Amino acid sequence: MAYSLPNKQTTTMNKTIILTGASSGIGKAAAKKFAAEGWNVIATMRNPQQEQELTQLPNVLVTKLDVQDPASIDSAIQAGIGRFGQIDAVVNNAGYGQNGVFEAITPEQIQQQFDVNVFGVMNVIRALLPHFRQQKSGLILNISSGAGRFTLPLISLYAASKFALEGFSEALSFELSTLNIIVKIIEPGGTETNFSKVTREQFAHDPSLADYTPFTEAAGKMFAGMVAARLVTADDVAETIYMAATDGTDTLRYAVGNADFQKRLTARAELPDQAYINVIREGFTRFMPQI
Repeated sequence: MAYSLPNKQTTTMNKTIILTGASSGIGKAAAKKFAAEGWNVIATMRNPQQEQELTQLPNVLVTKLDVQDPASIDSAIQAGIGRFGQIDAVVNNAGYGQNGVFEAITPEQIQQQFDVNVFGVMNVIRALLPHFRQQKSGLILNISSGAGRFTLPLISLYAASKFALEGFSEALSFELSTLNIIVKIIEPGGTETNFSKVTREQFAHDPSLADYTPFTEAAGKMFAGMVAARLVTADDVAETIYMAATDGTDTLRYAVGNADFQKRLTARAELPDQAYINVIREGFTRFMPQI
């Protein structure tokens, strides 16, 4: 099934997209891609005063938006409409990964992970839906992760937030399709961006939980092999986001990652459930000390 942008939009030059988390990584790469393709871009971030590159691009409005602050969301949307007349699409990219052994993660960190990765996305969508309904069209692109479809050790909170985002997005796509508002999910594999840096810096660790040490060391070795195979860049993901925004279909999921990532998605979809679980267990247990 095809979808259409507003009737008064006759050329790509007139289309407008708002992106969250555009200060770095995938968000910034996507903002630059859409701007290069002639779109009007509302590039939002928590600290727009620090941005120097996007502010130099034509048809780009850099403005403040914190997904945990509904007032800033409303303000950014109104600023974008005031500048460009309307908003045709949104990329919900703002997010981070709270990784580590679950027992080491505090209740406050748990709440923060869901506030940003799930409730923040909902806040932005809720604020935009009246505008999309009024113009009888809209496109919602939610940046998920491979961790929204398969899990790995030490990412229980991050995976939980992305599983929630995937379920929300899929159900929402059914609700909005009859209103010509299309929901899509982008699932990047591992990328070496500022996201990865923040995730490493915020890794939950509690020295008193020494019982987990053999497991965390084994899981770390498994991840080391995965990191070494990373081939996907923020620009690669931006290209997929742009394709999803312009292919004229109502396709729900777009995965972008290296061959290992694609194999994991295929295995999760095609292997019997317990067989897949056993494969993941073997991935780290082979590094565990023999007792």
